[in-house]
Amino acid sequence: MPIGCGKEAMMELRVYQVDSFTKELFAGNPAGVVTNADGLGESVMQAIARELNNSETAFIFNEGGAGYDVEVRFFTPTREVPICGHATIGAHYVYAKERGLSSGMIVQKTKAGILPVEILPEGDDIRVVMTQAGIEFGALLDGDRKAVLLRGLGIGPADLDNSLPIQIVSTGHSKVLVPLSSRSRLDSIKIDDALLSGLSAEIGCNGFFAFTFDSGEPGVLTSGRMFAPAIGIREDPVTGNANGPLGAYLTRYGRLEARDEGLTFIIKQGEAIGRKGYMKVHVYSKGGEPWLVKISGNARIAFRTTILLE
Repeated sequence: MPIGCGKEAMMELRVYQVDSFTKELFAGNPAGVVTNADGLGESVMQAIARELNNSETAFIFNEGGAGYDVEVRFFTPTREVPICGHATIGAHYVYAKERGLSSGMIVQKTKAGILPVEILPEGDDIRVVMTQAGIEFGALLDGDRKAVLLRGLGIGPADLDNSLPIQIVSTGHSKVLVPLSSRSRLDSIKIDDALLSGLSAEIGCNGFFAFTFDSGEPGVLTSGRMFAPAIGIREDPVTGNANGPLGAYLTRYGRLEARDEGLTFIIKQGEAIGRKGYMKVHVYSKGGEPWLVKISGNARIAFRTTILLE
């Protein structure tokens, strides 16, 4: 018997492939989105995520609850994760399109908390704004852990921007932020999956985000690359849960002005793997410290299909 349904049951799932953080097809970060996941069990969602083989697939449960409109769960090909930036953008882009929404607020329940998502009109399309979870500054990586990290990324101490620390930072799904001195150093990274996966297990953080201020594009603050081999993501094209923490981190260390009314900057990511995309990061501060991060981006639907579970 196929997975997920009893003898009498049949489900036709609406499944999308969405390119997030781009206005162009086949660029940015592809996410799977299932818009009618109500009734699906965890094993079925994991199997669908493995079949679609995107870095993440989002499953929308449309029955709301106290304080939220929908529940969204996120799966990599190998496991569930608490939240995902590009899959949130993709999921709510599709959600809005299915309902003909050009503006409004959707409150989503995730394993990182209950968080609002804004739909904003932009030209003849929409922009999706994701409020991220609380900012957490974690451990600094130095000594032996730093040495393992550098070997795992295939770079040396001279490749780092030593004006900033290597640190774990989270806005819902933590990343190790690694400042590099130039785009040539960023582009030279060749990861050792085993070393990074072993380090992930030791530090309790699965993602490694290397970035540089040498973006090569006017108006774009940083370029980055993100690696998470421990959860089946060798390289992620454009990562909301890396660039959101980056905004908080750059504010804390004085590279961005702390503004109560908010400061917005633009990042790019994905060039090294031919999937360049752009994201806006919005950082709000109180008393000189970052306290809230939002990210926003565009999306394109690459295709829609159905999966029939019998």
